[in-house]
Amino acid sequence: MRQSRYQRHLVAPVRGLGLWLLAIPTILVASWFITVVSMITGFLGVLLFPSAAHLMRKQVDCYRGLINRWTDENIERPYLPEPPREPGVQGLIKRFIALLSDPATWRDYLWVAADPIVVLFTAALPAMLILYGIWGFLLAAFAGKLITEHGGNEWYAFVHMQSGYGDAAELATTVAVATAFLATGLLIGPRMMAVYGRWGRLVLGPTEKSRLALRVQHLSESRSEAVDASAAELRRIERDLHDGAQARLVAMGMTLGAIEHLLDKDPDKARLLLAQTRESSATALHELRDLVRGIHPPVLADRGIGDAVKALALDHPLNVEVNVEVPGRPEPPVESAAYFAVSEILTNAAKHSGARRVWIDMRHEAGMLRITITDDGRGGASLDAGTGLRGIERRIGTFDGVLALNSPVGGPTIVTLELPCALSSPKTSPS
Repeated sequence: MRQSRYQRHLVAPVRGLGLWLLAIPTILVASWFITVVSMITGFLGVLLFPSAAHLMRKQVDCYRGLINRWTDENIERPYLPEPPREPGVQGLIKRFIALLSDPATWRDYLWVAADPIVVLFTAALPAMLILYGIWGFLLAAFAGKLITEHGGNEWYAFVHMQSGYGDAAELATTVAVATAFLATGLLIGPRMMAVYGRWGRLVLGPTEKSRLALRVQHLSESRSEAVDASAAELRRIERDLHDGAQARLVAMGMTLGAIEHLLDKDPDKARLLLAQTRESSATALHELRDLVRGIHPPVLADRGIGDAVKALALDHPLNVEVNVEVPGRPEPPVESAAYFAVSEILTNAAKHSGARRVWIDMRHEAGMLRITITDDGRGGASLDAGTGLRGIERRIGTFDGVLALNSPVGGPTIVTLELPCALSSPKTSPS
């Protein structure tokens, strides 16, 4: 613990100095943006404004990333949704109005205009104190003598350099002051970085309006995707019923009609048709059971997500190992989404990965149901490769879930699902 504290005190001034150096391109971005703003009374300003705003957003996103990594703050992107890109002047004007009316655009400009000054008194201040302390040591060592020999007149803090620090009192005072600056810079480094992080969250974070707008957009997209998924599922059920059980039941009705006419004329053939009808009824029942399992498997309803995934593993052609540490039951919709996501990922592994073994780790931590599926296949999977992962992402996105994929060429492939949920008591089945 002490070692990590020392590291923070050593690293914070270096990071602060890096943030101060980042202010150099930031000043150029701010100058370009305000130049474009001064031209928006004409068409050229309207034409250049979207690119200038996006350049500024790119620069500010760099700050957000650094603050998120180097401080305890977590700053989300606050921008309101932009209209879809449309060709022509009308699309350009729509984008211009959307960017111009977004409060985050002007908060970004406040940042790029003010941060080169603010950073000097926050994150970069420890580095400046340390550098000034080092300069004091250099003066005491040899630089002070060189300056006075060439007729210079130098002050170090409140110490007036007159003898080139040939005087012992001046030398001791300079070393003491330099040590104080150096120690102060090292001591306040993490605190100043934390202050800078709060400044970043205040200016660069989403406002309540933008947060609500982004939430509404996410919910609208999730609702649309849920409706599409539900419609597709209904079409699948209808198709399976029409092509499977319904066709068999119609054939059974026709066969029973034929049997009715053959009972008196040809009893042997009637018995043969009855046997065939019994087989057809068993097949139709089996198909209906498969269809029900595809809608909501009984083992999922009865035993929960852990045992349901273990049942999937038993029926899977690959060697699947399952580890479950879920001390309760998620809500039924979350269970269902997680089950079918795992089922589809296992199907993809069998069809596309060339794997021999699959490992599934399922646990509930910090309010999240976290499922990690790893296979030893050839890798190279992608969300855009048509393997159904994008559909899985949309399915769990309805519940604010996320999907992360790591699949380098050569393997292994690791798919991680996270769904926020609360757990009911392990002894209580969810209603």
